Amino acid sequence: MRNFTHDLIERHVGLLLVLVILTISVGGLVEIVPLFFQKSTTEAVAGMKPYSALQLTGRDVYLREGCYGCHSQMIRPFRAETERYGHYSVAGESVYDHPFQWGSKRTGPDLARVGGRYSDSWHRDHLNNPRSVVPESNMPSYSWLAQAKLDPESAAPKLRAMKTLGVPYTEQDITDAGVELADKTELDALIAYLQVLGTAVKNKN
Repeated sequence: MRNFTHDLIERHVGLLLVLVILTISVGGLVEIVPLFFQKSTTEAVAGMKPYSALQLTGRDVYLREGCYGCHSQMIRPFRAETERYGHYSVAGESVYDHPFQWGSKRTGPDLARVGGRYSDSWHRDHLNNPRSVVPESNMPSYSWLAQAKLDPESAAPKLRAMKTLGVPYTEQDITDAGVELADKTELDALIAYLQVLGTAVKNKN
């Protein structure tokens, strides 16, 4: 029987492929499966609340407009990042996010701790005309969001969908969801979402 050597493996593509898949599978199981049983990755951080109907709608606007393409929501545990943005991101602050907004691609600053850093009026000016508050910004304006009215009827189905994914909304939350969206615009919703980002972790620390 031939020796099971690197030379043998490298000469047989099929065997190499099987061994690569096996190695990745075992490594993935060892690294990923334990995370499903750790409270730090499956339970919300202290003070974390599910998004309100308005904030959840604003998150949908954020995703629809592709804001995640330029702004991550993950502060890595490096001194340069924590000094600029604040406490590094922890899994427990994203348990209600479906999908989560972690990543490392940034054209603009990370938004994980932007909540409460600026006033509503600053965000309104920034979204309507970014260069009015940040002259060097290359971000496009989103002025039409101020004219786009929200549909109160769309709120309850969104909250119900999130509830099926494990977000602890009550039936009362779902019933009252539409009230919060009445007479509001997509700009109002997006600002409400931005204002809550990272506040639970900032208050904790």
